[in-house]
Amino acid sequence: MKRAFLKKYRVPKKICPVCERPFSWRKKWEANWGEIIYCSERCRRSKKSSTQKL
Repeated sequence: MKRAFLKKYRVPKKICPVCERPFSWRKKWEANWGEIIYCSERCRRSKKSSTQKL
């Protein structure tokens, strides 16, 4: 069975809504990449405080 490896320049990228920095696909997110919104646990935890500031 062949595995398709992604080249670093071809990996999908998203923008974190909290810190507004780009983050790219990781192997551990392979199964649920569509559900990933935040770049880190820290941004995920601070999502409530960032929306209250607006």
